[in-house]
Amino acid sequence: MKVAILGSGNGGCAAAFDWAQHGHEVRLWNLPNHAHHLHGVMDADGRLTAMGVLEGEVQLHYVGTDPDRALAGAELVLIVGPAYATDAIAEAVAPHLDPQQRIVVMPTSCVGSVVVKKALGVDLRSPDWVVGETSTLPYAVRLTGPSELTVFHKLHDGHFVAGLPRSSGPELAELLCQVYPGTTAATSVWQTTLQNGNPVIHPAVTLLNAGLLERTDGGFLFYEEGVTPGVGRLIEGVDHERLALGHNLGVDVLSEPVLGHRQGYMTQENYSTGYSKAPGFKGIGAQGLLDHRYLNEDVGYGLVFLSDLGRRVGVPTPTIDAVIQIASVVRAVDFRAEAPRTLASLGLADYDLVDLLSL
Repeated sequence: MKVAILGSGNGGCAAAFDWAQHGHEVRLWNLPNHAHHLHGVMDADGRLTAMGVLEGEVQLHYVGTDPDRALAGAELVLIVGPAYATDAIAEAVAPHLDPQQRIVVMPTSCVGSVVVKKALGVDLRSPDWVVGETSTLPYAVRLTGPSELTVFHKLHDGHFVAGLPRSSGPELAELLCQVYPGTTAATSVWQTTLQNGNPVIHPAVTLLNAGLLERTDGGFLFYEEGVTPGVGRLIEGVDHERLALGHNLGVDVLSEPVLGHRQGYMTQENYSTGYSKAPGFKGIGAQGLLDHRYLNEDVGYGLVFLSDLGRRVGVPTPTIDAVIQIASVVRAVDFRAEAPRTLASLGLADYDLVDLLSL
């Protein structure tokens, strides 16, 4: 197939490498104001090198900021990036997309499929445009050079995809299984959104290691050294509230340790040594700054959205709310006031529980 990867960070480059290595014609694109993220691959004449779980070198068909060249004839369009990139990417490429294309936000980062359909200006349930979202990025990966990445883990199971309209989920799962054989169709976008574990894990580990992070500029191993029993209890507290949201929305959501074990990251189903001794997280270093997506995205978008959703569906979220408040103080940013991803910002303010469940 012709595959367009929109976003050229860690996940976007990993996806570009993987789909190209599977024999597809891959185009890697980013917004013009983020063109510097493409320069390393452009300087290597479109070649990407990987080591770790994925190994080798691939040649990409196109690397650049021209949406027409990236999207022309593409059968699959993957939007790969943090939540705060989804809106900008969707708005930039919407005029260049075609209803015949299958568009997937990977990962959802809180109902990313709704963001894309909103940018397209189409009804969320319309079958004329199929837009999906995955529960998570199927890689643990870091860029380790201008055109080089290290893949620590690739999922073999526990990767879910849902679509708008809901009936498109099985089709999208079949499409993604060409490269991600562990992908299964979720019941709805609420399952994929709630199954995204990043807001559960990243803020807890970051905040409870804030002193060490600032003192060492991230000179420690994020999971192996950053997750202790106390940190694990905070992860667990956030997770329990997320599971309650799933219950009230009528979707099955796996706890983080259960899912991590299923995905092959972890060998123990618990909230402390399950992470610190996880082979899939081994060797992953901490970020060097608190001004990082582990707070900016996973709190500012993820947890703020879950808190807002909790108020709508009748689930108290005291632990999530506490993490939002502490993160806001630590970052000197009022994440709740900024609230870029809420039911209202998604155009769902007037949806009652029945309407939400119908998505």
